[in-house]
Amino acid sequence: MRIAVIGSGSWGTAIAAIAAHNSEVVLWARRPELARAIAERGENPDYLAGHTLPPLAATADLAEAIVGSDVVVMGVPSHGYRSVLEQAARHIPPSAPILSLTKGIEQATHLRMTEVTAQVLTHHDRSRIGVLSGPNLAREVIAGQPAATVIAMTDMATARMLQPLFMTPTFRVYTNPDVIGAETAGALKNVMAIAAGIARGLEFGMNTLATLITRALAELTRLGVALGGQPLTFGGLAGVGDLVATCSSAESRNNRVGYELGRGRKLDDIVAEMKMVAEGVKTTRAVLELAATHSIEMPIAEAVGNVLHAGEDPRSAIARLMAREAKPEGHGIVL
Repeated sequence: MRIAVIGSGSWGTAIAAIAAHNSEVVLWARRPELARAIAERGENPDYLAGHTLPPLAATADLAEAIVGSDVVVMGVPSHGYRSVLEQAARHIPPSAPILSLTKGIEQATHLRMTEVTAQVLTHHDRSRIGVLSGPNLAREVIAGQPAATVIAMTDMATARMLQPLFMTPTFRVYTNPDVIGAETAGALKNVMAIAAGIARGLEFGMNTLATLITRALAELTRLGVALGGQPLTFGGLAGVGDLVATCSSAESRNNRVGYELGRGRKLDDIVAEMKMVAEGVKTTRAVLELAATHSIEMPIAEAVGNVLHAGEDPRSAIARLMAREAKPEGHGIVL
């Protein structure tokens, strides 16, 4: 099998490295100088410095990356996803399964990346468009620390065909037909990770983090189910698994943004220093607009939105969260 991985950020590179253990892989980088560095040095110096990659090809030419590929993996940030896919569209074989790694929502349309893919590739079999999502911090995965993920795709025969292509002795892959649930969970948890980072920046402890993760799971499940996801997906790797990893780790870009906000820094200054995109910053507005459309209450996401875009002091936002009307906890995962 030949796999094209479009996007050479930390996670795109890590997935390319995993797949290269099982298949021929070509990694596309937007910048020619980065493609050359990866090809010549066997390392991504911009995003995964210090980690040696297995043999794989790298190019800045989309046609070279895609033509002849059996599988296309999209690892492009949400704000550039449509544009890159439109450029790639004429090279993508109509029968090729497409996997998105992108955990975000398109701001203007509120579409998930699989929906953007189906909209751009109008003649592609939608059942073979899916996502790869889970508690997958790139540096830990590429270092060979044990981890697992989910391939969500409605065509389960294709999902099972893809499964061994991304399996290694330290990276386990499960399958799930619930594309909406897995993809929604991956996008929404980034907003919650900013909240967790704010709590860390304010030097709050594990009680706060555990409370936040538990109530964040309730919020993202409510909205995810309203959008068509299955409740049990949110209790799995793509849901609570990814939420726990991203909310607990300083390696998470979204968590780092929140941490700096909690320490009193300004959002523009924080983002200007980052090489990689923190999807939660761009996703928060879209999430809140989706929640309003579906009449879903998301107080943590609202607090994050107020801190990010209305300039509210993080301590004030947390005080308002704690002062909300007392309620019963409820039963089950959909609260």
